[in-house]
Amino acid sequence: MVDVLLGLQWGDEGKGKIADFITPQYDIVARFQGGPNAGHSLHFNGKKFVLNTIPSGIFRENCINIIGNGVVADPQRLNKEIENIANEGIDIKNNLLISKKTHLILPTHRVLDAANEASKGDKKIGSTLRGIGPTYMDKTGRNGLRMGDILTYDFESKYRELTNKHLKLIQNLSYTEFNLEEIEKPFFESLEFLRNFKFIDSEYYINNAIIQNKKILAEGAQGSLLDIDFGTYPFVTSSNTTAGGVCTGLGVPPKAINKVIGIFKAYCTRVGSGPFPTELNDELGEKIRQNGMEFGATTGRPRRTGWLDLPALNYAVMINGVSELVMMKSDVLSGIENINVCVSYKTGNENYEMLPFDIADSHITPVYENFRGWNENLSVLRNYSELPTSFKNYCNNISAKTKCPISIISVGPDREETIYCN
Repeated sequence: MVDVLLGLQWGDEGKGKIADFITPQYDIVARFQGGPNAGHSLHFNGKKFVLNTIPSGIFRENCINIIGNGVVADPQRLNKEIENIANEGIDIKNNLLISKKTHLILPTHRVLDAANEASKGDKKIGSTLRGIGPTYMDKTGRNGLRMGDILTYDFESKYRELTNKHLKLIQNLSYTEFNLEEIEKPFFESLEFLRNFKFIDSEYYINNAIIQNKKILAEGAQGSLLDIDFGTYPFVTSSNTTAGGVCTGLGVPPKAINKVIGIFKAYCTRVGSGPFPTELNDELGEKIRQNGMEFGATTGRPRRTGWLDLPALNYAVMINGVSELVMMKSDVLSGIENINVCVSYKTGNENYEMLPFDIADSHITPVYENFRGWNENLSVLRNYSELPTSFKNYCNNISAKTKCPISIISVGPDREETIYCN
């Protein structure tokens, strides 16, 4: 049985917290796509942890964590991440497994990322410059190197061949702001470190676990509106962030998927460039940013903020086949007298409840429904019955319009600041 946990907006929904929170129900947590551009924040025991590549079940005992074949991994960042977790006394060597088919982010992938972004001028797509896009391009171009390759005798010659291809591309972009020797040294040191870990044929491992009736949680990164096929293209990531990515990112059949848990914020955020119809470019938007600590867990970049967008949320619910919703950062909206929710888009004299082909169209205007806010401090509450009536009305309206039940409400960043709705 495979349950799926993924984001329904433009990422940063709080997937890491919920994955950590529900992990005791599972034997295995497996990341199925994305790379170290993800920043899954976990708060417990008075500490904050940020995971980029390692699944969010790593802090729970007796849970196996798998980096799946759909992931792209930077050996240096993974090395550092492992060391940080090991320093907390976690038995990471036995609890972390890495797919041999996970693609490697090379130092020149990062340089290519920077060179490509610099060449775009004011048409940048907002890349995190972690080398994710170029790595996926090599993967689909059948040039990539995988984790299993570092165990082969001729890895270095494969590496040099691909690096030389990259250097020609970088030269064509007239980009010179790098020192190859300097950035390669920690890369090869990290490969030596990673060779001490368990590399597996993950598709066999996971399917055997399914046969043994193990409970598996497939953890996604980024969000559905950043999906390479169904997101706000071209301002998207380089992988399939939707439920379909689970089958290709872990090697499991569609019939193995049980339920899909969709995570969304009580409002919307977006990092970097791209369309954002409900964006708040005012004092209220800044208040939400500060109250919600809306700064990238990995990059530190400030996030753009805006009202909840129901046409976009319904779209994400539809393409993922979401079974239940989890609402995050509900506490952030406390103290706002009137809360807007976008229920449709207006183009000319017509209203549309569907996500348009080009959401960036300047003629699109969001149509809002207004809700009475709440002043109570939700973060101190632990039971659904204690929540204010106006907040419950907000939740019930979202559930009714998405035709999907809200099963969990997060009222703060800590593991304990979480409420089950039943």
